[in-house]
Formats: sequence, structure tokens, C-alpha cells
Amino acid sequence: MPQATTKHPSSLMVIAAFATVYIVWGSTYFFIQEALHGFPPQLLGILRFSIAGLLLMTWCVIKGEKIFVKKDMLNAAVVGLILLFVGNGIVIWVEQTIPSAMAAIMVSSAPLWFVLLDKQKWSVNFKSKRTITGLVLGFVGVVLLFSEPLKHAFSAIGGTSEIVGLLLLTIGVIAWSGGSLYSKHHPPTKLSGTVNTAWQMLFAGLAFIPGTLVRGELNTVNWSSISFGSWFAVAYLVLMGSIVAYSAYVWLLQVRPATQVSTYAYVNPIVAVLLGVVFANEKINATQITGLAVILGSVLL
Repeated sequence: MPQATTKHPSSLMVIAAFATVYIVWGSTYFFIQEALHGFPPQLLGILRFSIAGLLLMTWCVIKGEKIFVKKDMLNAAVVGLILLFVGNGIVIWVEQTIPSAMAAIMVSSAPLWFVLLDKQKWSVNFKSKRTITGLVLGFVGVVLLFSEPLKHAFSAIGGTSEIVGLLLLTIGVIAWSGGSLYSKHHPPTKLSGTVNTAWQMLFAGLAFIPGTLVRGELNTVNWSSISFGSWFAVAYLVLMGSIVAYSAYVWLLQVRPATQVSTYAYVNPIVAVLLGVVFANEKINATQITGLAVILGSVLL
């Protein structure tokens, strides 16, 4: 992936980056769930981001790139902590108590938060009827897509843990949106985009360590009984979810409008549903098909 300073990227690279974020992150719903069958959430965060960060950093060292620039490292730490540790970490955590359909709905509100938090673009975004209409329609489409499981999700929510989970998930989505915008407006000055991404992951991986120790997760893991499926899921999340897709996402934030990049939150559920239809023989009804069409229309807007 080119450095974040690229001003006029080729259309092919932009399309490839969007396709990567759309498809790969859509598939991570399944792989996160599979990984959690063998690993507790905080430990999963450590493994995913630390390994991905180390692999990326090792590649940068081999290429002879500059690694240590204090200002850029501080900005990378802020992005890694807000975006990956808080934003992504909360999503993993609350799925222990919140139905996945409800989590999908909450995460899909990210594009709305992008518009609200991106103060520098208020004059542009709030004057664009296409942007606002597209964002609202996208959220409506996701609700239609998950209409059936959403009914069950509402009936399942009511206890203290579920309510706290919803509040935490709201914070997580805001943190993800805010961290993404901070990354866009504070690009690295002397480090390459790859080194910057590696630092973000390494700082996030370190941030998961205290939680793992406090919860005693290492004592609860039976390493010999972890299935191949869980190990494969971790490998997929490291290589595809973090190194490939996250690198593409960070790069896109530098070369495309944030509201456009945020459409991944609408497309990912489509990919997740289609994968379920193809590989898990899940059924899709007319309401869901309508939701798919509405989402695609919103992204085009």
C-alpha cells in the first residue's frame, strides 16, 4: 500500500482498496466469532494486533524504512488506542452479551458519526443532499437486512449487562469514527503509511495486555484444546483483517472523503449475509433483499 502522502492515486488502486475493505471486513464477522471459541477477547486482541504489527514492522525494517519519529509515533499511539483498542475492542467484548444483529445495527451507525464528528467538513457534508440521503438510507437498509434477528435481539435485551453493553457499543462506534478522523487529519510526516499502521497495531496490542492479566485470561486458556478452526480464524484476522484490510482502510482515509470511506459499515453486513447464504446454507427473505438493494443504492449516492 502506498504512503499516506499519495495525492492522486490511480482509480484502480482506490477500487481495489474499497473492495478489500468491503469484502474482507465483511467476512471477519464469522472469523471473530470462530476465534472467540478458542480465545478470550482480550487475548484475541493481543494476538491479532501484536502479531500483525510485528509482521508489518519487520517488513519495514527489511526494506530499510525509517522506524522511529517521535511525533508520528505519538499520533499512531492515539489512533491505535482510540480506533483499535477502544473501538474494535469494545465490539469484541460486547458480543459476549449483545446479540450479533444488534451489534451489527449499532456498528452500522458509524457513517452517521463520521458526518457529525468531521467538523472540518460540516460545510460540505451538510449541504450535500446526496450524502445525507445516502447515509440515512444506508442505515435504514441495514435495519431491513437484519429485521428478523433484530426482533429477537430487542426481546433479549433488558438486563443490566445488555444495557451496559449497548452503551459501551455506542462509545465504541464513536471511538472508531473519531479515531478514523484523527488518523485522516494527522497523517504521518516522516514515516511511511506502512510503518504508521504497524505502530498503531503495536500500541493497540500492548493496550490489551493489562485487561488480559487482570482477568486472568492466560490461566483459563487450554492451548492444547484450541481447535484448528480457531487458530485459522486468528491467522485470517491477522493477515487479512488487520494487515491487508486495515492498511487499505488507513490509506483510503488519506485519499478519499471520510464519509465515502465510512460506507464500509453498510457493505460489510451485506458480505456477511451473502457468505452465510453461500457457505452456511442460510436463507434470505424478501425484506432482506430489499435491505440489500437499499444499502447498495445508498452507497452509490
